[in-house]
Amino acid sequence: MTALNLKPASACKYDEVSLGEVMLRLDPGEGRIRCAREFRAWEGGGEYNVARGLRRCFGLKTAVCTAFADNDVGRLVEDFILQGGVDTEFIKWVPFDGVGRTVRNGLNFTERGFGVRGAVGVSDRGNTAASQLKPGDFDWDTLFGKIGARWLHTGGIFAALSDTTPKVVIEAVQKAKQYGTMVSYDLNYRPSLWKSIGGQKRAQEVNREIAKYVDVMIGNEEDFTACLGFKVEGADENLLHIDVTAFKRMIEAAVKTYPNFKVVATTLRAAKTATRNDWGAICWMDGKFHESRTYPDLEILDRVGGGDSFASGLIYGLMTTGDPQKAVDYGAAHGALAMTTPGDTSMATKAEVEKLMKGGGARVQR
Repeated sequence: MTALNLKPASACKYDEVSLGEVMLRLDPGEGRIRCAREFRAWEGGGEYNVARGLRRCFGLKTAVCTAFADNDVGRLVEDFILQGGVDTEFIKWVPFDGVGRTVRNGLNFTERGFGVRGAVGVSDRGNTAASQLKPGDFDWDTLFGKIGARWLHTGGIFAALSDTTPKVVIEAVQKAKQYGTMVSYDLNYRPSLWKSIGGQKRAQEVNREIAKYVDVMIGNEEDFTACLGFKVEGADENLLHIDVTAFKRMIEAAVKTYPNFKVVATTLRAAKTATRNDWGAICWMDGKFHESRTYPDLEILDRVGGGDSFASGLIYGLMTTGDPQKAVDYGAAHGALAMTTPGDTSMATKAEVEKLMKGGGARVQR
């Protein structure tokens, strides 16, 4: 048992289960989407990336609850998931109509950015199988009550996909709470997803309702402002400087509004350029703040998925130690390492994370 009173591992098949969409990411490498003649394929999804990080980097038993159109693109993404070691038992396969009129799989074209040119994401995910998930599609009573899962992770990307996906999230988190499963949620605000369905106002309506059932709330400053209405007072528009005191005030306001939050964690990123960021994190638990070590002028190859890797490191630390200081240190180090490699998902090992947590440098390993 940790300080969060988690279910024992012996009583559960899974340490963690993620609920969300997994897309096929198409990456033009050092080039631009608009000029590309070839792309490298990866899998990725805000919620799924956490399950994969917990499995591949930290060795926990994880699964993903999602849906795919049953065609070769869906099977390709499934193959990536299998390579990542995440259990595919809870994937819902939807018959494909041949052209995607009724159902399809999501694509995510992603530029890494460099220097003064920021990263760019262009998603093509309308009418996907995951966006059409609805309450009743997953047997949560069996998953949480019989099979057993210690932790459920989901987030604001999946909740933004359609009118039904927020209902799926609420159904899942309520069932998780019923069976004593810990719930974490990454706000992960994406303006493009909310743009045509009510914008920031709708994002706040949805996320404020979901927040009532969350134990561990995760997000950056934009997420907390856009999704829950809390602001980092005094921050400049581009957040070129990190005001830790202002971040702490924002977290205190969130905890006061949502006393069900057991842990609140936020990443601290000052993006000087697309490839040079100051990076760190804060974690609140039991009325106290815990700050990770800072990573000034962190050199970044691919920032996409850095926040998800922070979340998986944080969750690992909370699950295995119950110590919020160790948890935020795991999260910040894992996120930092994940941004040094291409793709959404982490290529780091637990040993590399723990070495960085201790201040280990980049000296060549031979």
